[in-house]
Amino acid sequence: MNFRLMTYDDIPAYQTLLHNAYQAVSQLGIHFAAATVDQFTIADHIESNAVYVSEKDSELVSTLSIRFPWGNNPGPYGLPHLGWFATNPQYKGQGYGNALWDWVENQILINQLKLPAVTLGTAQNHPWLAQIYINKGYRPIGQADLTPDHTTLYLEKILNHKNYTQWKSRSN
Repeated sequence: MNFRLMTYDDIPAYQTLLHNAYQAVSQLGIHFAAATVDQFTIADHIESNAVYVSEKDSELVSTLSIRFPWGNNPGPYGLPHLGWFATNPQYKGQGYGNALWDWVENQILINQLKLPAVTLGTAQNHPWLAQIYINKGYRPIGQADLTPDHTTLYLEKILNHKNYTQWKSRSN
């Protein structure tokens, strides 16, 4: 298993991965942008976000994006925001998505970026996604009605309590 930052050469395979992975969510009546994203939008996405992928035998298996507060699609809380998490359905349930998630969280968010916390959003009415994130240590912090088919539930994970407390005191 290889973890790395996505490149422009990955765009076609990345688009296929996203479309295939989000198909099951679309069948639930929940429409995330990643389910139908075009290659132009993907190119724009990788220009202002950090998009990580995992590979097995040169095939993209999983992906996770970090949207930055200064990027083209910032999260709502002034912190980096995780999104477009997906695993090729062929590899579902084998731990590849969790392996990438844990690598990004530990190696990038904590060790490299030294973040106090990170946020993410998911569909509140999805039958199991929110619970997966809660099990990973995220806690609900808000919600918004951004689309007609679901309410977005926002979650946050504190990565460094001391830095988080200092950041919060400066943010208020």
